[in-house]
Order: sequence, then structure tokens, then C-alpha cells
Amino acid sequence: MSTTHPPAPRQRCRGGASEPPTGGIPDGGDFQSGAAAKLRASAIALTAALIALVVLWQFSARVSVERLLLSLLLTLPLWAPLRGLIRRDRRTYAWATLCVIPYFILGVTEAIANPVTRAWSATCLALALMLFVSLIGYLRATREG
Repeated sequence: MSTTHPPAPRQRCRGGASEPPTGGIPDGGDFQSGAAAKLRASAIALTAALIALVVLWQFSARVSVERLLLSLLLTLPLWAPLRGLIRRDRRTYAWATLCVIPYFILGVTEAIANPVTRAWSATCLALALMLFVSLIGYLRATREG
């Protein structure tokens, strides 16, 4: 004896339109909402801006090979997730939030301890916070369900 099940009911969206129950944004797919696309672009741009800021900050005192190596070492946590951010990998957006924490700490510490570099550290702090918010925003905008 075989029983057939009725088709699954369609779920209602906020705007009143209906979508299938398996709806949602596919991981790494081509479809993105306008908000998700803006948050993705801002996350990539803020990552690049934070990398540039750290490099310029290190070269503000003097330009040398040691400073170049130090800036490369300091920006390493930001280079690591860049490929996944560009490819829209949600897991990368999730763990990239952990990569932002050292720059937040650097900005707070330098703002308190070193008054000479307060402008650099305030900019670093602002960029780190904006990057963190855009990463979390992207994750919220692209979550399923």
C-alpha cells in the first residue's frame, strides 16, 4: 500500500510573495540579494583598505626592508581569507571575523599607548570595526531559512 504525500506548502516571504520551502541563497551561487552584494563588496574593499593602511602605517616612520617584512607579517591574517571572500565562500566570511580581531586590538592599544600614532590607530580601529560589521552582515544576509 503506497501513500502519496501532498506537495509541500509554499512559504510566505515578507513581501507577500511565495517561494519554495527549499529556497534560500545557495552557497557560492550566482544569485545574491542587493544587500548581500553590497556587503560583499564592502568587505573586500575594507580588507584591501586595512591592508593598505597597515603597510602605509609601517612606512610612515621610514622605508626599509625590515619595515616591508614587518608590514607583510602584520597583514598576513588579512591576506589569508581574501580568496574566499572574493569567491563568496560563507565559511570564509565566518572565520574571517576572527582575523579582524588583531587589528581591533592594535588600534585600541596604539590609541591608548602611543599618542603620536593616534590618527593611524583610530583609522585602523574604524576600518577593523567596519570590516567586522560587513562580514557579519554578509553572513546574515546570505543565511538560509
